[in-house]
Amino acid sequence: MDIHRCRFVSYNPQAINSLAFSHPPSADLAGRGVPTLRLAIGRANGDIEIWNPMRGVWFQETVLRGGKDRSIEGLIWTQDPHEDGPAGAKLPGKLRLFSIGYSTAVTEWDLEQGRPLRHSSGNYGEIWCLAAQPQWQPTKRGANGKFLPPAEGEYLGQHLAAGCADGSIVILSTADGDLRFLRLMRPSTKRARVLSVTFQNRNTIVAGYADSSIRLFDIRNGQLLRTISLGKGPTDGPKQLLVWSVKCLPDGTIVSGDSAGEIRFWDAKNYSLIQRIQGHLADVLDVAVSANGDTVISGGADQRTVVYRKKDVEKGDKKSRWAEVMHRRYHSHDVKTFAVYETKEISIAVSGGPDATPVVLPLREFGKEHHRKLSSLPQIPQLTSAPSSRLVMSFWDREVSLWRVSRGPASLNENIDGQRHRLVAKVMIQGEENITSAMLSPDGKTLAVATVSDVKLFTVRRRKGDEKGALRIQKIDVPKSLSSEGARLVTISPDSQWLCIIRPNSGVYVARIQLVSSGTDKPEILAQLALLKRVKRHTRHEKASHGTLGEYERAIRSAVFSDDSKTLAVADLSGCVDTWVLSPTANSGATVNAKTNGVSKLNDDSSDEEDEDEDVVFEGQQWQTAASESPIPRMKAGITLLSFRPQSSPPKALTNGNSHTGPSAGEDRLMVVTSEHQLIEFEARSGKLSDWSRRNPKAYLPVEFRGVKDRAMGCMWDLFEGRERVWLYGSSWLWMFDTLQDFPSPEEFKAAENEASEQLVKASKRKRDPFEDDEKDRKKPNSGAGDKVPRSQMDIHLGSKVRKIVGCDESQGEWISLDQERSRNYEDDEAYEYDEAFAATNESALARLRREDGAAIENGTPRKSSQGKSTPGANGLADSQKKQLVVANGTAPQPPRRWWHTYKYRDILGIVPLSSLSGDDLEEDGNPSGNLEVAVVERPMWDVELPGRYLRDYE
Repeated sequence: MDIHRCRFVSYNPQAINSLAFSHPPSADLAGRGVPTLRLAIGRANGDIEIWNPMRGVWFQETVLRGGKDRSIEGLIWTQDPHEDGPAGAKLPGKLRLFSIGYSTAVTEWDLEQGRPLRHSSGNYGEIWCLAAQPQWQPTKRGANGKFLPPAEGEYLGQHLAAGCADGSIVILSTADGDLRFLRLMRPSTKRARVLSVTFQNRNTIVAGYADSSIRLFDIRNGQLLRTISLGKGPTDGPKQLLVWSVKCLPDGTIVSGDSAGEIRFWDAKNYSLIQRIQGHLADVLDVAVSANGDTVISGGADQRTVVYRKKDVEKGDKKSRWAEVMHRRYHSHDVKTFAVYETKEISIAVSGGPDATPVVLPLREFGKEHHRKLSSLPQIPQLTSAPSSRLVMSFWDREVSLWRVSRGPASLNENIDGQRHRLVAKVMIQGEENITSAMLSPDGKTLAVATVSDVKLFTVRRRKGDEKGALRIQKIDVPKSLSSEGARLVTISPDSQWLCIIRPNSGVYVARIQLVSSGTDKPEILAQLALLKRVKRHTRHEKASHGTLGEYERAIRSAVFSDDSKTLAVADLSGCVDTWVLSPTANSGATVNAKTNGVSKLNDDSSDEEDEDEDVVFEGQQWQTAASESPIPRMKAGITLLSFRPQSSPPKALTNGNSHTGPSAGEDRLMVVTSEHQLIEFEARSGKLSDWSRRNPKAYLPVEFRGVKDRAMGCMWDLFEGRERVWLYGSSWLWMFDTLQDFPSPEEFKAAENEASEQLVKASKRKRDPFEDDEKDRKKPNSGAGDKVPRSQMDIHLGSKVRKIVGCDESQGEWISLDQERSRNYEDDEAYEYDEAFAATNESALARLRREDGAAIENGTPRKSSQGKSTPGANGLADSQKKQLVVANGTAPQPPRRWWHTYKYRDILGIVPLSSLSGDDLEEDGNPSGNLEVAVVERPMWDVELPGRYLRDYE
């Protein structure tokens, strides 16, 4: 594969201004998080990313696009109270997301459609901070221990508190699924800016101001309860301290971070100062607290992340004291915001700032586990290419750019000034909404751009007489029925005759592009759209305490056409795949007739309202549901990408001795990659697993691939001279799988590992090291961040193992672990967890039988069981297969690889092909090149221009 390493795409990751988990931390909750747990990341360009922690895997599901001059400065989630359902069941309340940003409005977002749902604004100042009322919890009666019911007329939902620039605090009600003004609270004397706000309990608000004060209000009557003064600022600085952050511990203790770099603890009852710690060299921008209140974490303008722990009470001390445990610099810029989530098995804090990179930190296991950096780049690639024209298209915000990547220095017109690439066109989209999706047709002649409110199409042509190769972009007239409702995703078929539009509500529509023979005329878009109906699926029932995201999980994330443009597949976040095929049919229902002028129009006797419910026929062809009787089953996890395997050469025997039955009729083999790194191939027309997928279940995938933390973003196929390889890539890795070979079974891997370990033991002949289980410890489930830190890499402190020696003989010493394993409780997680080991065992057994049956059919003799196979070598081939490859001179050629991977590339924005996926591009002499040519577009953070730091010389 020929690779162009490209860094000419000037995509700028936006600063992270706010983070928020959909559920509050709870140290009493069992398991590794609830199924509806999500993390919202607000960025400076108005985009909101929705991440699914997935018990520590981290998968970016979707992006809610912002717009011009918009910024997300605050995010908060609420959960509506549950409702009574039939037969005494409790229906979970809806999870709702709210944001603020440099305006007087609070915006609620429609997660299902990916756009704003409603706004609430009034006659008050610019909103600077936002907080949600704690969820209502029943209290126990002292005498009999029973829970007290809510008072009559008491609101069980969550109000919102917004702090404004004029010193007022606005209370907004979320009752009845709406967002309404409820009350305004303002200090009587000063109008200092409200910088931070939080709830001490359901009725008391704590607000940090810009005038060296903290104020407490009662939201029931708006009364000012108390004003806490922080005093004057440092002698060489401003007199007024800015209280950038306030938080409350479970016992009511107030924690504040100010512009002097101090963390202060205030008593919950008399509001006196308990302790102050100088944790930072500059402003403390945010503070977060753990669920049980024994850990506080702070971030500031000095790039520090500081962790504080409560010390045990010593003799003579009335109250416990806080102390700084350690500090680190995980960010290259300010640490602006935190979000915390905890259960009995997960304990994490996510931080962000102007460097645009979310960092996941272990909170409870701080110092014992590594941190993890999530990608600052979009996980849904914002790149496409036209291999025949060697064009690369990228989009961000409201801008689309096209580059031409030259093949080599032979053509002077393509390599002016010695450059291998050149910007040939740029399109600025009118309007305020950011682009949700853009697609360049494979022939490089049509460009489709979509926002949440509009869909636009353009023709791409080369300017006559332009030696620099600049392109001419012209707008195509689009029917109002196509463009009026916008789209979350658009894609163009390989033959450039079909346009698939995924509406914001995940409705699937197909439009016909009428091509023209003349190069000067624009293509026509038929006004009639075909609505493709998805297969109905059973909804997942959530517990009342988990809340519900509604139809959010049915949002479509991927859409792809087959190579012959006759099959279409879409996939959503819940793991469902729907497929349709284009087949000839008799004229029925609403028919589209081709006129003599090349423009297709509807029959006069059909109306838009009637046509939506009827099947639309385009010139004798109709899109019909594939495998309607046995649709593709739902996956266990969300789907990251789809890809049809192109038609290849006639099938050949597998090089490892296993037979390959070849593809079914047509190009309907659909490769599905889930968020759990599972590769599954289906036959789209029948809905069944392909032969390759039956023989290679998830348990047979390489261990290194299953351990990759970043999710897959895209794939390419390399088919040439009997070669069938699929290339998968993520934000920091690139993997190749040879689909003509079967993966080694787990028994083969285990035998190889045992043999290698026995040889190592024989060679070393040493005693067992008490720390040799570090690698095994790292494979255990972490608390949601990175892997376990090996003992050898830990800082010098009291370890988690001690050596117990009885008597004077040290050789009889015994190492004892001080860390006790937390017992795993599945009572509250039974619908979310499943026995993976049991499922893997069954899949392995079935795959073993299929491989043996395939070998028996091919050779006419029964195959030995997998236990009798020889172990694979370093290149993935068994010893018996190596002997078959030995030539007459006694040397063995290099066998084909079953897989290959590299972590050489960092911060990958996307990888796009520059040659045909089937390898049929021709060299200058007319001979086929035989290599897949791709452009690896990187965007490392050290190439991104960040704003100036407030504090530079902090060392």
